[in-house]
Amino acid sequence: MKLAVVAAVAFCAGNSLLLAGSRAPARVQVTAQEFSYTLSRLHVHAGTATIELVNFGQDLHDLRLQRRGSQHIAGLGVVAPGEHADLTLKLRPGRYSLWCSVANHRQLGMHAQLIVLSP
Repeated sequence: MKLAVVAAVAFCAGNSLLLAGSRAPARVQVTAQEFSYTLSRLHVHAGTATIELVNFGQDLHDLRLQRRGSQHIAGLGVVAPGEHADLTLKLRPGRYSLWCSVANHRQLGMHAQLIVLSP
């Protein structure tokens, strides 16, 4: 069964979910395992992006995403082992921290960085 519910929080004014008629978003796959994240790419260009969390681990994992210098956090809810979920949003240029907020997973190494380049 695929995870159907995607929780998202807008980053800041001007950021929104993908609108119909927009061009295809950049895609980044984040693979979660105990206790690490692996990104399919480390750089994307600013604009709409879809971030897919795939849980290849044995524990529940989630995803949080925050641009450095911003107080706003976007995220996906908990994803069960073997499942996946997508988060589509507009990304501004900068460095983004990604982490799992379940229990102490972040402290155990479940974090990564995504760099968003100017268009």
